[in-house]
Amino acid sequence: MDHLAWLVPWEFSPTLLAAFGVAIVLFLRGRRVHRVTLARQWLFWTGLVLLYLSLHTRVDYYAERMFFIHRIQHLVLHHLGPLLVMAAFPGSAMRAGLPLHWRRRLRDFLQTRGGRVLVGVLTNSYFVPALFVFLVLVWLLPTVQFYSMLDWRLYRLMNWSVVISGFMYWNLILDRRPSPPAAMSPGGRVISPVLTMAPQMVAGAIITFTERDIYPLFELCGRAIGMSAQTDQMIGGLTMWIPAAFVEVIGLMVALGTLMRLSGKGRLRPEDRAVRYSQASP
Repeated sequence: MDHLAWLVPWEFSPTLLAAFGVAIVLFLRGRRVHRVTLARQWLFWTGLVLLYLSLHTRVDYYAERMFFIHRIQHLVLHHLGPLLVMAAFPGSAMRAGLPLHWRRRLRDFLQTRGGRVLVGVLTNSYFVPALFVFLVLVWLLPTVQFYSMLDWRLYRLMNWSVVISGFMYWNLILDRRPSPPAAMSPGGRVISPVLTMAPQMVAGAIITFTERDIYPLFELCGRAIGMSAQTDQMIGGLTMWIPAAFVEVIGLMVALGTLMRLSGKGRLRPEDRAVRYSQASP
């Protein structure tokens, strides 16, 4: 097969193209007036490319027909892609890329009651981590997985939901500011990946060691690669168990670095100092 054929979308989505196009244009425009280091640019473009390849190429065909590829796809959509993009701190550059009257409208909206409520929901330090874990687990329920893989509307909802929750979550965890103004405390950013990692690892272990075929849909549709259901399921479970946990450990280490930096500057609240000292104790 021609390698370029892999870039042809399995299911064309103009909405998806528009979303990527807007993000790219805003970032490029903002970069002209707002300083963005080469490292941040690399993180942004790498994350965006990984998200695009996972959502809008031939990879999607295999994700619909192999459980382990489906789990790798969601590893990128939920964990790695959003982590890389948010590690670039693109918000300031993308805001600068907006036309002036749009920036004013955005500022005015954020000062309204509706804007404050929206921001409060999108940055809630309890709701966002809970949603992050919930959307991993709920789409793994055999019945939910069955219908979401057969109905294109549910399938797109599944993929969009994990991407959006990934951006919301890593936006909290990678914030380098003290709280306030950050929505989550520095200590909470260290603890949260541990709490969100645990149920995903348990689910991955259960899938890995289950000897019956939990997801017969992939057998029904016909696996794209000659592999037994047990092997497919085991690799998919291991993908949730180990690589996904490793990505969360990366986020934890970044959050820990922020905690140490703020501690060195004396900008921690008492409860965050307690987390800092517990991390330092043997």
